[in-house]
Amino acid sequence: MMLQGHFIDTLLENSYRSLNSETYRLWSFFRGITAPTFFTISGLIFTYLLLRAKEKGLENFRMKKGISRGVSLIAIGYFIRINFENLISGNVNPSFFATDVLHCIGLSLILTVGVFFLCRKNIFVFSILTLVIGAVIFVLEPLYRTVHIEGIPIFIHNYISRMNGSVFRIIPWYGYSAMGSFLATLFYWNLHKKHFKTSIVSLFVLFGLFLVLYSSEVLLQLFEITTVKVFKDAANYNYLFTKLGYVLLYFALFYSLETYLKHPKLLKIGKNTLSIYILHFVLLYGSFFGIGLKSMGKVLAPLPASMGAVGFLVLVVFISFNYTSVTNPIKKYAYGLYRQLRKSKN
Repeated sequence: MMLQGHFIDTLLENSYRSLNSETYRLWSFFRGITAPTFFTISGLIFTYLLLRAKEKGLENFRMKKGISRGVSLIAIGYFIRINFENLISGNVNPSFFATDVLHCIGLSLILTVGVFFLCRKNIFVFSILTLVIGAVIFVLEPLYRTVHIEGIPIFIHNYISRMNGSVFRIIPWYGYSAMGSFLATLFYWNLHKKHFKTSIVSLFVLFGLFLVLYSSEVLLQLFEITTVKVFKDAANYNYLFTKLGYVLLYFALFYSLETYLKHPKLLKIGKNTLSIYILHFVLLYGSFFGIGLKSMGKVLAPLPASMGAVGFLVLVVFISFNYTSVTNPIKKYAYGLYRQLRKSKN
């Protein structure tokens, strides 16, 4: 979904971008669910592994690994935005400081470790706290939607504001990771129980539909009861809770089909998500040298764009599967050359 969504959004001709088109509206809807799914599943998986590590007495190791992973994701997020031409000329493109998925997932992992550290003696408290954090972040979205704070460095400001070109901000997106952490506790406590799969799929469907159909109404009811205006504002632009509902429906669908989705190639794709993200970013947006598919402009009609998206998906996955067979000989040759030079100096 990420690969085809970014490809089509980057290259589809503007004249075809109309919400009057059923096809474009459907495509736009599913594209809008991709990032919430991405963040929720990252929170779920990381937290589940953290809970399993605690069970074995290895939570300190897993927390350190989570912080290290978070920092590395943030670093990679900045690295793939480097433009060497600008760097050589002594300029830094403002887009270098813009935050994206990797920055926010990395920081979300670090925040999750922090919350877990505070609650590590009581998993129930951790479970409730992550649910509350996610809900509060979603409800308060109208208050920080257009936030702008003077006097702080731009690379920090970009984590909370879209004014300088950031695609993602830590809020509200950490809210989805927090919700994923809450779901992880449910899996951790109940995965071994009989009929768990049927129960959790049913709950995903039930609560998914509830969030999609009734979350706005609940927020309005809370406004009527409390007269707190933020509930009304959140209800009038309620994309966060409704998208979480669709994420739960996604989970229900794919978890119910789990038995049929364990093909080795699919599992390998799941293990290569970071390399796939980096490759697609470089090929599409022209990291480092500004040479990417984006430079073509928005020139494709729907059919060529769709065919190109399929080809792009296949290409990126293929490279992610095989890049080590190319890079390893290069590394081996470079290391051998380095050793020869060392010997010649000695």
